[in-house]
Amino acid sequence: MIDKKLYTIAVHAGTQPDPRTGAVMTPIYQTSTFVQEAPGEHRGWDYSRGTNPSRDALQEALAALEGATCALAFSSGLAAEQAIVQNLSPGDHVLVCNDVYGGTGRLFRTLIARFGIEFEFIDLSDLDHARQCMRPSTRMVWIETPTNPTLAILDIAALADIAHANEAKLVVDNTFATPLFQAPLALGADIAVHSTTKYIGGHSDLIGGAVMTNNEEWADKIRYVQFAAGAVSGPIESFLLHRSIKSLAVRMAQHAINADAVARCLDAHPKVSRTYYPGLPDHPGHELAARQMSGYSGIVSCNVNGDFAAVTKFVKRLRIFQLAESLGGVESLINHPEKMTHASVPEPLRKELGIGPNLLRFSVGIESSDDLIEDIEQAFEAI
Repeated sequence: MIDKKLYTIAVHAGTQPDPRTGAVMTPIYQTSTFVQEAPGEHRGWDYSRGTNPSRDALQEALAALEGATCALAFSSGLAAEQAIVQNLSPGDHVLVCNDVYGGTGRLFRTLIARFGIEFEFIDLSDLDHARQCMRPSTRMVWIETPTNPTLAILDIAALADIAHANEAKLVVDNTFATPLFQAPLALGADIAVHSTTKYIGGHSDLIGGAVMTNNEEWADKIRYVQFAAGAVSGPIESFLLHRSIKSLAVRMAQHAINADAVARCLDAHPKVSRTYYPGLPDHPGHELAARQMSGYSGIVSCNVNGDFAAVTKFVKRLRIFQLAESLGGVESLINHPEKMTHASVPEPLRKELGIGPNLLRFSVGIESSDDLIEDIEQAFEAI
């Protein structure tokens, strides 16, 4: 269940009536620069790469949702992630959950690792193994929970303790759960990161990212990268994201209801060998998810009986679910991780994680759950 206070926070955070016109919605400050009273004397804004009132309002709302003192908005989720790891130094070691989003793994392996930073991808659900892998040079532990696409649940509080015992920071990608269903900072994480393209945006019409933290030192570090590197959220994207936040609570509530219905349908279906959804009682992470989450969000994955050809027939037969990258929009999408979002993951690791030809990931939208289940049932007739 979503905390009722978050409904009010989502609607009002970061929003002030425009002092000049009384407009209820924060205006779009579509400007690159601002007039100064004298050299170096301005009204708080001088150049939109540094600060912009539209982005300021969005960041205030994001911070309120995540229970953070600081939120920083970026042009994409990967830009937000890059701003975090750009504060590491050659020789630093980072433990990363092996079931991480394919784009995150690609960023770490192919771009950031070139600068002498070592990323070690391991199963961070094994806490003893996590402790064993910590080194004096470990500066950061990076996790997603639930993970993408197999929806494993990682223990945020325990991993925070492991990281802090080694004077490392814990970063949690909270994209799947959103601040409505999970509060990583309250559980001990140092930094929360989001692809706001997904649920926070919610309408598949923008790209964005965000970093939230209560750590003042890291806030300053990441803010400096935001300013110096310039991958900021533009005024229009900031406005759209802020608008979307206002409906986030009601959307997430419906996503969760529908995902539960879809998960139970798939779990009982004879043409499905395994269903991944933390809300199912037999999910291996169900008890942990129930402790650290207030809801299970809207992503469901499953293994379909049959080969890639059978999966392709099923996907093509769907009428409401659309085959596309991304997730978290009001419309239902389906994705084939092996060929799409996780194609950049090294093949041996894909096999280890179970990301194979018969794995599908459903981003369950807010349509009628009866219609979604009917769509799935009729599509299975193609197999």
